[in-house]
Amino acid sequence: MTDWTAGYVADIGYTYGYYSELNPARVKLAFLNAGLAFPEMGTACELGFGQGVSANFHAAGSLVNWYGTDFNPSQAGFAQELARVSGSKAQLFDESFADFCHRDLPEFDYIGLHGIWSWISDENRSIIVDFVRRKLRVGGVLYISYNTLPGWGAFAPMRHLMTQHAQVVGADGAGIISRINGAIEFTDRLLGVNAAYTRVNPQIKDRIDKLKTHNRQYLAHEYFNADWEPMHFSDMSQWLSGAKLNFACSANLLDSVEAVNLTAEQMGFLNEISDVTFRETTRDFLVNQQFRKDYWVKGARKIDPIRQMDALRTIRVLLTSPADSIALKVTTLAGEASLQEMIYKPLIGLLGDHKSRTIAELEIEMADRGVSRGQLIQAVVVLLSLDHLSVTQEEVETQQRRPFTRSLNTYLMELARSSGDVSFLVSPVTGGGHRVWRFNQIFLMARQLGKSTPQEWAKFAWELLKSQGQAILKDGKPLPNDQENIAELTKQALEFEQKQLPILKALEIAI
Repeated sequence: MTDWTAGYVADIGYTYGYYSELNPARVKLAFLNAGLAFPEMGTACELGFGQGVSANFHAAGSLVNWYGTDFNPSQAGFAQELARVSGSKAQLFDESFADFCHRDLPEFDYIGLHGIWSWISDENRSIIVDFVRRKLRVGGVLYISYNTLPGWGAFAPMRHLMTQHAQVVGADGAGIISRINGAIEFTDRLLGVNAAYTRVNPQIKDRIDKLKTHNRQYLAHEYFNADWEPMHFSDMSQWLSGAKLNFACSANLLDSVEAVNLTAEQMGFLNEISDVTFRETTRDFLVNQQFRKDYWVKGARKIDPIRQMDALRTIRVLLTSPADSIALKVTTLAGEASLQEMIYKPLIGLLGDHKSRTIAELEIEMADRGVSRGQLIQAVVVLLSLDHLSVTQEEVETQQRRPFTRSLNTYLMELARSSGDVSFLVSPVTGGGHRVWRFNQIFLMARQLGKSTPQEWAKFAWELLKSQGQAILKDGKPLPNDQENIAELTKQALEFEQKQLPILKALEIAI
C-alpha cells in the first residue's frame, strides 16, 4: 500500500499560523523598495497551505482569486470549511503536489510556499519547479521560505540524532508527541555526559533549551519529517533557474536595511561582489542565516527612480500597534540596534490615530520635522517588518471584501469560545491577518452581542470558561474563584478597550 504521507508527519496537525509574507499586498512595497517593477495580482496559489489560515484570509480579504493544496485531508477539510463560511470561493484541495500540479489550473500572478521546500523530497521539488515554470505568468512572483546554510550547519547533526531516536528508540504506537519528548530527553542526557560534539559547538545547549519551549505540533513538522534539507542560497538559485526565475528581494523587509544587519566593514566586503547569487550566498555567512524568506520573479525589470518614487508615494499604511508600546529598538542576527528617535517618534505619533495615510501625505508632515523622503521610506519599511505597520488597500477593495471578512471572523470567534488555536482575524483594510488572542476574540464577540462595557465582556468570557471547566492562569496556577477570575478578565478587558479596540476598529475587524 502506498504511503500517502510520503514521509511527512501526518499524525498531528500543523499549527494555525498566519504568515503576512504571503499577502500579495506586501509585494508592491518590497519590489518598489528594491527598484523593481511589480505585477498586478489577480490569481494566486499556495502550495502546502497547512491549516489554510493564510490562504483563506487572503482570499476573503482581497480581490485575488486563490487556489491551493495541502496533502493532509484533515487540514484541507478545515481550510475548505473556512472558505465555505467566508464565501470567498477559494479553490482548496487535499491533493499531493503531483496530482494538484497537473490539474487544469489558470496561470498565476503569485505562487507562495511557506515552510514547505526544506521538508519535501527532491522529487516533489522537481514537481514544484515544473509547476512554477508552466503556471507562473511572465512577471509573476514566487514567495518561498526555507531552512538555510550555514545557519543550520552546526545543529543539523543533532536534528538527525533526534529523528533517529524517534524512529529507533521511540515506542511503536506511542504517538509523535511522546516520541518528540523522548528525543528531547535523550539530547539532554547527551549534553550531560560532556560529548565532544557539544563542547565544540557550545551553542547547541541554548538551541535545545529553546526547542523545549516550542509547541509540539511545530516541532513535529519542523524536526521530525523523513525529508529535511537546508540549503545554500546558491543551491536554491540553481533549482529555480529551471523555472526562469530571478531573485527579486528578501520578503523579510528588514533585510533591505543593511545598517542594522551588517557592520560597515561587512557592507564594504559585500559591495565588492557583483554577482547577485554569490553575494546573497556570502551574506548568509556574514549573518549565519538559518531561515530565508524570499521573493523571486519571472523576469526581473528595473524601474527608473522617478517612477519608483511616484509609485512608492501612493502606498498607504496604517499603524497596527499601540503607539506607546513601540520600542525604538530592533533586534537582528547582528544584535540590537536603536532606531533614530528624531525620525521614529514623530512618525509613530503621526500614525498614532490609526488612520490610513499615503507615504506622500506622511512625507509632507515629516518634512516639517527635518525628515527626508529616504529616511521616511526606510522607517516605514522597518516598522512594517516589525509588524507595527501594515500596507492598506484601496477603499473600493475594502468595501467589496467586508462581507467576506465579517463572515470569516464571526466563525473564528465562535471557535475561540472553546479554543485558542486560531489567534488571528482578517481585515478587509489590509487584506490580511492581524493577531487577536483568544480572550480578545471573546470580548469582540460579546460586543457584537450587544454587551457594551468591559465589565460585561469579562462576565461573558468567564461564563464561557467556567462552563468548560477552565480558569484564568496566573503565575502558572488557575485562579480559585469567580471573583478573582472576573477581576482578572475585567483588567484584561479594560486594557483591550484602551489599547487594542481602536486598532481593530481601524482595521474593520471590530464592527
